[in-house]
Amino acid sequence: MEDRRYNGFAADEPQQRERLDVSLARAAPVLARLAAGASIRTAQWSLATSVRVSTRLVRAAAAGDSPTQLMQEAGEEVRDYARHFLGMSNGSDPLAAEPAPPPPPDVRLRERGAELLARSADVDYDEPTHPAFARILEELAPDEARILRLLCSSGAQPAVDVRESRPLGIASQLIEGGLTMIGTEAGCRWVDRVPAYLNNLSRLGLIWFSREPLEDPLRYQVLEAQPEVLTAMGRTRSKTVRRSIRLTPFGEDFCDACLPMHTAEIDALPREPVAAAPPGDPLT
Repeated sequence: MEDRRYNGFAADEPQQRERLDVSLARAAPVLARLAAGASIRTAQWSLATSVRVSTRLVRAAAAGDSPTQLMQEAGEEVRDYARHFLGMSNGSDPLAAEPAPPPPPDVRLRERGAELLARSADVDYDEPTHPAFARILEELAPDEARILRLLCSSGAQPAVDVRESRPLGIASQLIEGGLTMIGTEAGCRWVDRVPAYLNNLSRLGLIWFSREPLEDPLRYQVLEAQPEVLTAMGRTRSKTVRRSIRLTPFGEDFCDACLPMHTAEIDALPREPVAAAPPGDPLT
């Protein structure tokens, strides 16, 4: 009786092993996916933790913090992730708590460009002035505003270059360039800074130095009689080349939008109150 039970169990053992092998074969892909997912997840967390801990250690060294405390915090993250990985309720995923990295700079620039294109397609969008006007006002000197008002109210101004006079103009060298009376005509306080003012206005796209002369030759005769022009021409045998300085279309729009042209309009603007002189001041 015992032998038959033993023999019967021995006879059923190959079938049980075969069914077990079949079950393992069917479960193998699922187990492989689980193992691969766990490996990838663990690798991601390990890499993120390594980078995070390394960054913290560098900051701790720069700030004088204790690296021991940072290592303890890293150990807490390891245990917290292990509890989350095992499905325990008191665990959390550190990777899920990591904030999304900001987009790279070129992506942000393209997003801003897309916003501009979207606004340009909006028929209800209103832009009364160019958005650069406010920034340009912050980069102008008071004398430069006077120069712009002169060019806007009186038009292009004459300028001359003084060059060496050679036969047929071959290889004539520049002696003085961009001589003008703009500073005096505009009433600039610092006339010696006019070349720098003009360079800045050109940089901002408000004026341009034209090779075309003005139609009125009398304006050049007055300019060529100025002491600085005569001094430059007296250094050597020379001649003048007539030029002009003009507002660009962008500069015209800027003056129309930002600069009052009449003294009455300037006087009507609100001004900050002037502090009263102390008692006994001889100016009172």
